[in-house]
Amino acid sequence: MFFGKDLIVWLLLALGGALFAGNLMAVIRPPEAPRADTDLEQAPRARSLAMAALGLVVAVAALAALVTR
Repeated sequence: MFFGKDLIVWLLLALGGALFAGNLMAVIRPPEAPRADTDLEQAPRARSLAMAALGLVVAVAALAALVTR
């Protein structure tokens, strides 16, 4: 098996970490200029922080599942 029996846990760790990092960076450091006319100047703060919190919870839970096995 590719990555053994823990493939789904590794995927959850990667996706949770990316969700956390991407949304947090969108709040901390928005793009300097919009790329298209329909782009927002900055990310919606409440939604981005909520999604970052969700990503952090998923990543921590996946890491805990990997460590305790």
